[in-house]
Amino acid sequence: MACFLVSAAEAIAASVAARALEKKEKAHEDANVQSDGGAVKIPFSRKLKWLRNMLWGGSFLLAFEHVWHGEVVPWFPFLTAAGDPADAAEMLHEMATVGVTMAVLVTLVWLGMVGVSVLIEKRADKPLPAEE
Repeated sequence: MACFLVSAAEAIAASVAARALEKKEKAHEDANVQSDGGAVKIPFSRKLKWLRNMLWGGSFLLAFEHVWHGEVVPWFPFLTAAGDPADAAEMLHEMATVGVTMAVLVTLVWLGMVGVSVLIEKRADKPLPAEE
């Protein structure tokens, strides 16, 4: 019913954090580039934008699915479950269970992506073994 709102709320928080972090990183841009011409590390603000994009994409698709099934309408109160207190309780329960679970799963996948990118960055930093 409204599980997409949980992912959208996390996406808003990730967007704000990415923007603030990007401003901070721009101030210290020289620290992200190695002086010896080595590999450039991906700034954390860009990695946070990956999370933001995944969350916004998932929220959009879920919202479209809810519109398709008539659970979200273009007139007040927009969520059909919000009109009846019994349905509202069911909607809040769905948000607390399904919505939170989906948002946590997307965040865990993103953490995996960040972990892989860190490993790739570390591998790129290692000097190649000398050929004999």
